[in-house]
Amino acid sequence: MSAAPNFDFRNTNALWSSVFVATLARLGLRHAVISPGSRSTPLTIQFARHPEIDAIPVLDERSAAFFALGLARQTNRPVVLLCTSGTAGANYFPAIIEAQESGVPLLVITADRPPAMRACRSGQTIDQQKLFGAHVNFYHELAVPEATLASLRYVRQMAAHAWERCAYPVAGPIHLNAPFRDPLPPTDDGIAPKLADSFPSDFLAAIEATPTALARNIAAPTLCGRGIIVAGQTRTGDAAAYAWSVGQLARKLGWPVLADALSPLRNFAHVVPGLVTNYDLLARSAEMRTALQPEHVLCLHDWPTSKALRQWIQSGDVPVTFVAEGVENPDSLHARTTVLRTSVAAFGAALETQPAPAAWLRTWQAAQQRVQRLLRRELSAAAIDFEGHVAALLPLAAPRGTTFHFANSMPVRDAEYFWPANKRQHLVHCNRGTNGIDGTLSTALGLAQGGVPVVLLTGDLALLHDTNGFLITKQFKGSLTVVLINNDGGGIFEHLPVAKFEPPFEEFFATPQSIDFRALCATYGVKHVAVRDLRHLAQLVKKLPARGVRVLEMRTNRQRDAAWRQACFSRIAARLA
Repeated sequence: MSAAPNFDFRNTNALWSSVFVATLARLGLRHAVISPGSRSTPLTIQFARHPEIDAIPVLDERSAAFFALGLARQTNRPVVLLCTSGTAGANYFPAIIEAQESGVPLLVITADRPPAMRACRSGQTIDQQKLFGAHVNFYHELAVPEATLASLRYVRQMAAHAWERCAYPVAGPIHLNAPFRDPLPPTDDGIAPKLADSFPSDFLAAIEATPTALARNIAAPTLCGRGIIVAGQTRTGDAAAYAWSVGQLARKLGWPVLADALSPLRNFAHVVPGLVTNYDLLARSAEMRTALQPEHVLCLHDWPTSKALRQWIQSGDVPVTFVAEGVENPDSLHARTTVLRTSVAAFGAALETQPAPAAWLRTWQAAQQRVQRLLRRELSAAAIDFEGHVAALLPLAAPRGTTFHFANSMPVRDAEYFWPANKRQHLVHCNRGTNGIDGTLSTALGLAQGGVPVVLLTGDLALLHDTNGFLITKQFKGSLTVVLINNDGGGIFEHLPVAKFEPPFEEFFATPQSIDFRALCATYGVKHVAVRDLRHLAQLVKKLPARGVRVLEMRTNRQRDAAWRQACFSRIAARLA
């Protein structure tokens, strides 16, 4: 494939900047107001050489900013404002405040030294992080350029998101800080030129020439052929209605639905045809990845927890349509993505398409059934106290319509691996905004306050991190059952490469605390039950108490269970071949 037009392969900074500029031009950028300076050289050259962009030099940054403000008012579309590092950007501040107060879209770019040249008396360098504070709609520091496809996909996605945030949900200024290493002019660095002959010619194909994100909400894109629907975490006021909407969408497209454990869909399986829950195991098999490779991905809300699935989708480099109602950039994979800011129900109603051939869905269903059989066989042979059994048991043992809260790290991953599709209409929650373990217990208490009984599935470290949450029990009015997987440490770290380095792994990563949870619960006046086995656990959660807090502790073996997961997943991948 030949190189895409307007890409500059003379060196890394030139290639990276040309992708950034070409993306903005394709989206509709027509004007860039640029003040002179050295550190902004890579972007200045690319704005100046692009045939569809009118690059206008203005000496004084304060005047440049107000000039760009007036130009954006006149054209009713974003205008780029570019300057060098140091105090240059500070001169933009009055115009940026005016742009925010009057709703004028400005895409402000301040060039900067790379991180290694900061805080060391390097010339023309100040702290430019969030230079304009709360007076911009969005701030992001761009990565230091690299001549790799992954880096170029990232900057393509960030350029598209920055353009969108200039207009959505309200018009206003956004700020990108752009660090560059030397050499700044486009002198040959011997790296970028090597990409020219093999660079994808359709690199910008998914970028839509549209002035704002809102325009993309009017009509859904063309979706057809062999695709998949990936349903990530979402919070909805009516889980049943949401599941019905996704089911209708799946029927219209004829695509399988890969549902994260944090999506309501796994617990409303009766209304979602083609539901796939064991996609993580399928994605670990090279043969399955080939047989099930989609031509398009429709992602709802967020990518699932599964790293194997994300890596598979990323390696395929297929077009992605993202349906998300928030304002943030939803695509951490930096795919060829179109983001539609709308609801699933509205998207499904607007979509007009022909369903995929029936054989496509049958292939996925056969693969799901096959991997389910293999997983059931493996679980039946696992140790009776294997902690993954708990995630497989809870949705079937707990009362219909139970609300669950998962701690991060291993509990949410075991839910992804082992939580089966069911018709029991449970509701699921997890603090996956930042994926941390802090506040796990307190969040669960808040979920249960004055409402229906809640079950928290947590590990020992996540619970210990928030034991002060037990102080809330004096004011607590509700029912919370804490299912505690006590493996004396951070089980998630056993699955990371650092686990092979001992020392310091056990002391500094696994961090076992060796806490007597019965004594801890007694300190707070909380009921504690030592779980004897899975049958005992099923009896304990079959009927949840009407009020109060209790901890059901199940002791497990961290190292053994981590090794079993890894061996099990490898065996299943081999058998799928």
